[in-house]
Amino acid sequence: MLKASRDRIAAKLTLPQKRFAAEVIGTFIVVVLATGSVVIDAKFGGKLGLPFIAFAPFVGIAIGVYLFGKISMAHFNPAVTLAFLITRHVTKLQLLQYFAAQITGALLASLFVMSVIGTEASLGANVPDYSYPLPLVFGIEVLATALLMAVIFSVVYTKGLRGFSGLAIGSMVGLDIFFLAFISGASMNPARSLAPALLSGVLGNLWLYWSATFIGSSAVGFLIRKKFKSSKTE
Repeated sequence: MLKASRDRIAAKLTLPQKRFAAEVIGTFIVVVLATGSVVIDAKFGGKLGLPFIAFAPFVGIAIGVYLFGKISMAHFNPAVTLAFLITRHVTKLQLLQYFAAQITGALLASLFVMSVIGTEASLGANVPDYSYPLPLVFGIEVLATALLMAVIFSVVYTKGLRGFSGLAIGSMVGLDIFFLAFISGASMNPARSLAPALLSGVLGNLWLYWSATFIGSSAVGFLIRKKFKSSKTE
């Protein structure tokens, strides 16, 4: 009965509506797990540690890719969408639709975390370590995002988000967090950074996550767009 009702609703939605819904839900899942894990760890006094904080978004990304990869290409991240604009996988209008869906999903996620999990650690907002030189902090965030984008392009180009693609992308997110978060916060995702920062009022680090992430993903997009162009003409 429930499946039949869901199928009838899905049949009535246009492709842009399905894509929008997929990005809202997928981003919600990713941001709840990414930020909620930070809040939960803070509740336990840091006893769960970085492995837990890195593993949770890995699970969220993998789930999102397998649920929504065929519908929206499972971006869940404005920086990823911008790179796909550069490689002409999306149009400028679709870019705006993706951004709106991702920010909506992220804000809903932070509201959920605030209401259900807790408000510790500024709702899980990313925090860089400014005891390191600023160019290093910025460069690490660029690098983390570029590595993620490279993996995403790799699986899109070779597997089309099938097979182990969700695990590959999720693993890259988890590895970036595990090895690089202690320096830059390893957001890799402007929406993931924006929502908890806005709702907690801790806005001082947003400049980093709304610049370095886009630079990292765009650099990979410009490097690889000729490969996608040539593959379309073969």
